[in-house]
Amino acid sequence: MEVKMEKVRGCLQLSREESESVSRLNIHPHRVGVDCSFYEYFTLRGIRVERVEPGLVSCSFTIPPRLTDINGNLANGAIANLVDEFGGAVVHVEGLPMKVSVDMSISFLSTAKVNDELEITARVLGQRGGYSGTIVLLKNKATGEVIAEGRHSLFGRQPSKM
Repeated sequence: MEVKMEKVRGCLQLSREESESVSRLNIHPHRVGVDCSFYEYFTLRGIRVERVEPGLVSCSFTIPPRLTDINGNLANGAIANLVDEFGGAVVHVEGLPMKVSVDMSISFLSTAKVNDELEITARVLGQRGGYSGTIVLLKNKATGEVIAEGRHSLFGRQPSKM
């Protein structure tokens, strides 16, 4: 067990160059409701909204190198993030707090490479009380091949009817 921990520790250890690079980062705290956070900026930058209707959001997105794995494929974590963001966006009501994720299930059906253009479509499957169900589909825009399909459940308090 100790040998494995040393290997892990070695993998996580930053080189001198990496440490210096990190120390030069200048990330300002974001103002909630005014600025997007570093996380939102990093993951959502470059997404082009094409269509918004009640219960539907459709966007396109060219895969940047920052969201790929070591093989140049769109990383599974990036796909999960897109399902989370778009599932939340399609049920968001302006002026109300964002709903929170309670469950997500993703089928990873194919891969997409850096610079591939994706079509991302999110639809509301249904709503009952504060609970909402959504489906998010990621397709290669050129070939129509489905990259991933995510089902996303969210919950949020409803406004009072009084």
